[in-house]
Amino acid sequence: MELGLRGRRALVCGASKGLGRACALALAEAGVEVTMVARGEAALRATAEDIAECTGAKVQAVACDITTAAGRERALTALSAPDIVITNAGGPAPGDFRQWTREDWIAALEANMLSPIELMRATVDGMIERRFGRIVNITSAAVKAPIDVLGLSNGARMGLTGFVAGLARKTVRHNVTINNLLPGYFDTDRFSAFIEARARARHASPAETRQAEMEATPAGRFGDPAEFGAACAFLVSAHAGYITGQNLLIDGGAYPGTF
Repeated sequence: MELGLRGRRALVCGASKGLGRACALALAEAGVEVTMVARGEAALRATAEDIAECTGAKVQAVACDITTAAGRERALTALSAPDIVITNAGGPAPGDFRQWTREDWIAALEANMLSPIELMRATVDGMIERRFGRIVNITSAAVKAPIDVLGLSNGARMGLTGFVAGLARKTVRHNVTINNLLPGYFDTDRFSAFIEARARARHASPAETRQAEMEATPAGRFGDPAEFGAACAFLVSAHAGYITGQNLLIDGGAYPGTF
């Protein structure tokens, strides 16, 4: 399917690996000029070069911390008027809420709620003026089914979800949509680290834990990041202008609810 994105410009956060990389690759394949952002410069540049080589797209890499004001300024200086923004930042560490301090909560809110909101604030009016804009926030399946040990992430991401629900209804009449993608278990480096941590907690081997989690997923497997990237590309495409304020869960059927 031709997505109608050729010549559009996108800012993709957390793009050096995992789901962010998958989104950047899918957009580049659709003819989008991609500005990739991540903290690790070496990995980011290597990924950007790889994507540019295999797609022929124009790709630039901006090494910065998007969760800081200085990082956002650097990214938006490199790409001042994006047509597409993909927000993405790793979630805070798991733990017991009794041990979390105010500083822990502020850090979680900065990374997983306030930073995406700041990126929206900086870009949405330009999108409205140009009569085209697509914003996708990569959040978590835990928004639909909270995980007790991920309370910091649950709280911050739910705050973002509530904010988007209101703003998305105001921008859509200008052909500017805002949606959230909620990943379940995808086969990424971050997920491997999660499996290792869960294995230690259960006093089991990573291989055993991985197999158990896979068997517990209705799909019988973990997600391929390319599948996530493809979903993201469609959601920002010219065909998705009537989809806004939604939370698209991509989890292989793990969430048991009807809605």
